[in-house]
Amino acid sequence: MFRFANPEFLFLLLIIPLMIYWYLKRNHKSQSTLRYSDIGLIKEVGGSRRKRLRHILFILRVAIITLLIIAFARPQAGSREEEMITEGIDIVLSMDISSSMLAEDFQPKNRLEAAKLVAADFIKGRSNDRIGMVVFAGQSFTQCPLTLDYGIVLRFLEEIHIGQIEDGTAIGMALGTCVNRLRDSKAKSKVVILLTDGQNNRGELDPITAARIAKTYKIRVYTIGAGSRGEALYPVDDPLFGRRYVRMPVNIDEDLLQRIANITGGKYFRATDKTSLEKIYQEISDMEQTKIEVKQYTRYRELFVNYLVVALLLLAAEIVLANTVFRKIP
Repeated sequence: MFRFANPEFLFLLLIIPLMIYWYLKRNHKSQSTLRYSDIGLIKEVGGSRRKRLRHILFILRVAIITLLIIAFARPQAGSREEEMITEGIDIVLSMDISSSMLAEDFQPKNRLEAAKLVAADFIKGRSNDRIGMVVFAGQSFTQCPLTLDYGIVLRFLEEIHIGQIEDGTAIGMALGTCVNRLRDSKAKSKVVILLTDGQNNRGELDPITAARIAKTYKIRVYTIGAGSRGEALYPVDDPLFGRRYVRMPVNIDEDLLQRIANITGGKYFRATDKTSLEKIYQEISDMEQTKIEVKQYTRYRELFVNYLVVALLLLAAEIVLANTVFRKIP
């Protein structure tokens, strides 16, 4: 960026065309004539180099005045800099990996695979937020600690599968593990997104007690009940007849998930297919926006010294030339 700190001095440049006009008019008036009977000899002599360069002193003077005026206007070169201040959010994704997540009411495969795909898109859409992961069935454990390395989170997400831990649904234990990961966090917002398709039937920690502990640490919990309404097809591996499918009722404890969300200041959602699950994660993402503050400022560097130095050098050259090459004898 370039600017003049005192641009009002640039109006003085109007003097330059007046000087040129005055100089041309003066030279025209100063011309004289002499009568000769034969000017052939004079034509052969021609003009001297000094005569051809006689205007150089005036050109130097105009350049000196121009440079001095520009220097008075204080030209400055600026560089713009940005300072970005971010206040990230700490998010723990808690995912049910009990055997009921194999139900094939979510395309393209089953509930777990659909949940993994949607969670991956959610992770890729975040920035400046630490993300961790907790999985649960009959017990719960941390699949991935809080990190800004989304590549690591996605890799751990890909490795989630049914059968990692004993079967069951320990919602209270899962929430307790999430709270344990977030309790020492200094983030401006601490969030848990807990997805399950069943009812709490395992674990030593009651889900409501876990929710109250989360509230104590100012952790907001968004709960998601995943499963179609009514019945869903579950795969059953029969040792004699191979895999077959049976219809089983979808039992999601929506009242419990609603209470957990209400206690912690979060929100409960019901996902009946992959499309609705995508909309839920997008809504949560929109509600939990990272604060990004950008400060812009410009630093200017003074350039008037360069113009002043050149002007002084030209002034010295004019003085030298005026008293040597172009010296006038009275």
